[in-house]
Amino acid sequence: MPRQSFAERLAAKQREISVSEFFERNKHILGFDSATKALLTSVKEGVDNALDACQEYGVLPDLLVQIDRVDRDEYHLVVEDNGPGIVKRQVPKVFGRLLYGSRFHTWSQTRGQQGLGISGAILYGQITTGKPAVVRSKTAQDDVAYQIELLIDTKRNRPQVLKRDFQVWDREHGTRVETHLRGRFINGRQSVMEYLRATAIVNPYARIVFQPPDGARRTFDRVSSELPRPPVEVKPHPYGVELGTLLQMAKESSHRRLTAFLQSDFSRISSRVAKEICREAEVPPESHPKNLNLSRAKRIHVAFRRVKIMAPPTDCLSPIGQRLIRTGLRNVVGSLRPEFYAPPVTRPPAVYGGHPFQAEVGIVYGGELPGDRPVEILRYANRAPLLYQQGACATAQAIESVDWRRYGLEQRGGRGMPYGPAIILVHVCATRVPFTSEAKEAISPIPEIVAEIVRALQESGRRLRSHMNKKARRAKTSEKFEIVRSVLPLMAEKSAKITGRPPPDITRTIAKIMNVIWIDERVVFEDGRHRVRVQVYNYTSARKRLALHAVLPLDALDEATVQPAPTQLRADGKASWKLPWIPPTEKVVIAFELVGLGRRGYEEGDLFVSGVPTTQVVGAEPLPGDWDLEATLSEGDDLPGDPLAEEVAESG
Repeated sequence: MPRQSFAERLAAKQREISVSEFFERNKHILGFDSATKALLTSVKEGVDNALDACQEYGVLPDLLVQIDRVDRDEYHLVVEDNGPGIVKRQVPKVFGRLLYGSRFHTWSQTRGQQGLGISGAILYGQITTGKPAVVRSKTAQDDVAYQIELLIDTKRNRPQVLKRDFQVWDREHGTRVETHLRGRFINGRQSVMEYLRATAIVNPYARIVFQPPDGARRTFDRVSSELPRPPVEVKPHPYGVELGTLLQMAKESSHRRLTAFLQSDFSRISSRVAKEICREAEVPPESHPKNLNLSRAKRIHVAFRRVKIMAPPTDCLSPIGQRLIRTGLRNVVGSLRPEFYAPPVTRPPAVYGGHPFQAEVGIVYGGELPGDRPVEILRYANRAPLLYQQGACATAQAIESVDWRRYGLEQRGGRGMPYGPAIILVHVCATRVPFTSEAKEAISPIPEIVAEIVRALQESGRRLRSHMNKKARRAKTSEKFEIVRSVLPLMAEKSAKITGRPPPDITRTIAKIMNVIWIDERVVFEDGRHRVRVQVYNYTSARKRLALHAVLPLDALDEATVQPAPTQLRADGKASWKLPWIPPTEKVVIAFELVGLGRRGYEEGDLFVSGVPTTQVVGAEPLPGDWDLEATLSEGDDLPGDPLAEEVAESG
């Protein structure tokens, strides 16, 4: 009998590996590489799935996370939500198969992307304890909940249902997942509590109840009933499609004409653009997509870049927004009583590789925050906290590249993490977040993403610097003003007694000594409203003309209360007033009211001026150069022909 060759012996050993079997032996890829991370990752996957389900269903999330200790390193984890539930036939597939889900082929913003999350956590629990997971689900149409116990057949990547049952459940609809796993429960940084706290900040419309294995139950109450705008699913953009993907899409297309395929299966390609692409690529527009060969596909792929195509639509994104960022930060961080919440920044949508994305930043400063250590960084991707691999993340690299000394924070050597009493929140939302691994712990430092984060950080940093400058100048000028106001009247009174004359009016003298335009903002919260009065005092010896600019929360502004009406009010909340001439020692008042922000929803606005030397102004900053408003004034600009100026001139 001939001796079997070595190659044949090797061939006999080779076989297909299922995805479940692969991750069974490489569980660290999914974030289960330590006992501490394993427990946190399991909680994260359950909570992310629950929040996505509730958001898609349009219901305010009500979540329960419960962890019970079984023995020294084994835990029983429960994650329960009030989402839409899962239909009976899909329950085993969703929880008992890896890479099975509804979001992988969807071009819209979601926390989960690959279909690995919750089934990966169930697989990890099965590997480490040998115990099955218990899944309960109920839809609004069901009278009772459907419950199963299951294991994952890793050889075939199929669910193995051990038991089926029906349970009476007091929830109208929702899902409950229970699993046993080996892990380690800790407190402090990178803990389950820290993850839930971070989740509550950017999901203030959710109520999250956490029952730890040891200790009292903690509830993160819902502080907003405003659900984010649901993202709209879009089709792939030509700029982000690889050559092989283009060929595969053409083979799978149901269209018979190439132009119809381009127009229907991609976003932003109209009939005209499709014909222009075919003309540029020298490919017949009536050719059948299934007959597209490599040579023609290459020419079409090149034509995508040469033909002008609109940027991807951005309604597939759902950023947190300035209002919810502020609300969430105040709710969770407010116990530290910070001094200042910089108005959050949401950048306009941008694109990387055909995928739309947005960067958002919020900064909290001062108060009881520790100032002798690096600032706390809160990183998010599609509203989900990122607690590991900070150094490898685009967020950290963007923060380290900013010169924070310009914005009032300490930074050794001008690079690296800033030091000071501050918290920096950074959120990136995208149709496809480019994570560094399947564990979804860090965002890849793609240049376009890093650049947008840097711009948002710089804009928010300018607002922090503005606050600190206003605070310092106001304190210094107030001290000078108090001295002048108390000393000069005494001198005038004594001089009058000596000369036997009545005390002179020294108001203009005080104004000449002060030589400032004092802008004072007063905010009073009454009856659910913030009543804001901005008073512009002219403490100089000459009449002054200027424009005042502010950033207003338009969704809360009661426009009927704005007095006087702004000269310009833009859709982004930027408002401007061209003020009439203000005589020495007199003032002009601007008033408006805000509704629905909550007591601590508005404490200080962003105020800017143009038209006067900014060295004379206390309480507002020079207008940034990127405002591009018609209502700006240059220094000394008398605006000849301007109705306000003529009105003042006529009145003398």
